[in-house]
Amino acid sequence: MSGLYAAAEEMADSRQQLQVKDDFSGLSPYERKRLKNISENANFFASLHLSESAARLREMIKEREPPKSKRKKPKKRENGIGCRRSLRLLNVDPSEFSLSKVPALPTVVEADKEPLLPPGPLEMNPENRDDNSELFKGVLQTWAEVKKTSTKNSEKLSSIKSYKANLGSMVISEDTVCKVTKGSIFSMALHPSEMTLVAAGFKYGQIGLWDLTHQPKEDGVYVFQPHSLPVSCLYFSPANPAHLLSLSYDGTLRCGDFSKAVFEEVYRNERSSFSSFDFLVEDASTLIVGHWDGSMSLVDRRTPGTSYEKLIKSSMKKIRTVHVHPVHRQYFVTAGLRDVHIYDVRRLNSRGSQPLISLTEHTKSIASAYFSPLTGNRLVTTCADCTLRIFDSSSVSSQIPLFTTIRHNTITGRWLTRFQAVWDPKQEDCIIVGSMAHPRQIEVFHETGKRVHSFLGGECLVSVCPINAMHPTRYILAGGNSCGRIHVFMN
Repeated sequence: MSGLYAAAEEMADSRQQLQVKDDFSGLSPYERKRLKNISENANFFASLHLSESAARLREMIKEREPPKSKRKKPKKRENGIGCRRSLRLLNVDPSEFSLSKVPALPTVVEADKEPLLPPGPLEMNPENRDDNSELFKGVLQTWAEVKKTSTKNSEKLSSIKSYKANLGSMVISEDTVCKVTKGSIFSMALHPSEMTLVAAGFKYGQIGLWDLTHQPKEDGVYVFQPHSLPVSCLYFSPANPAHLLSLSYDGTLRCGDFSKAVFEEVYRNERSSFSSFDFLVEDASTLIVGHWDGSMSLVDRRTPGTSYEKLIKSSMKKIRTVHVHPVHRQYFVTAGLRDVHIYDVRRLNSRGSQPLISLTEHTKSIASAYFSPLTGNRLVTTCADCTLRIFDSSSVSSQIPLFTTIRHNTITGRWLTRFQAVWDPKQEDCIIVGSMAHPRQIEVFHETGKRVHSFLGGECLVSVCPINAMHPTRYILAGGNSCGRIHVFMN
């Protein structure tokens, strides 16, 4: 519309200019040509009747009424809570004002929290089975009577060539892949015997036991509920293979006893959340427990009927894993936010304990730190900066030098459990870690940083396995994913 106005005004100006120029006869040829063009353009615009159209549009705009607002005024709330007013400004004596007359403000409802299971022992009843008490008793008796295999032959390292050949003979099939229950797998352990029994700790507090000697495979799966929050740490007792100890975020540490068919309560702290634990002595009578808030607990199980507990404050803000040196058991390592600390259990103080050694090479949060299983001469850490670091811990002194770094994608994202590189318990110079690479695989690295082997499963391994465990004497590897599925490679 503004274009019509401009055209009409330009036409009027052209006509006026033409009339003025007609009064001057002595013009140059250029001026006469210019006036001729102006005249022709004016006649052309006049033939379009733009001035009349513009006048009609102006009239139409003036006749239109402005639109009325459709917004409705909010209604006054009759029984609503009004603005707070000062009693002093209202000239009201506070002593005469009854607090009971003030309507109660709505309270914020907190998110539902999983209730803790009752203290004391819990019966070992599988929640995925019905009317199978006699059959399950027979299974428990079999598990309780199985003895762990001898470790004398495994104390000597195999050559890398022989070790690599044994890894290459390990295969996976549809019969060695099973979904145990829903939820992510947070921890795994393999029974140290000739029986292939895999234990897995799950996100919602369950523990799944899969006995691969049963066929079909579903008949060998048993799921229990000894905890209410994620089970972050699992170990078969080094002193009694019929005991499975489990630790959970819910602040409980339990021992599943196959011979008694119960989950006994070892340690409980309802004011804290647990992250990891390890045995301070080989008879499993004393434990070190790490808390998410950075504190630690010394738990002595030798007290009849209960456990003696001593709470220790550390210099860390958060503890994700704790691991005891396999030879010098007075030393243990903790991994936290960006800190890896080595402590001496003899120097722990309830008011606050300082580490013997602090490893400061990490730039982001650390998922785990573990000593090598036979000598403890190496220490591996898994960090969110996509680096696996191996330290020389052969001499626990004021400094532990960095031995090797391995570039490895450790960014699992929100929905996957964080990677934890662990040592092969029978080949302590090699580590096992999950992988984000395609095709999906589980990788084995030598302490020098060289890749030794990649476990590929084709259609049987199509997901990431962040948590892995290797049998202490046999060539059996179990990998767990974030959907509750266990993958087993074996020869």
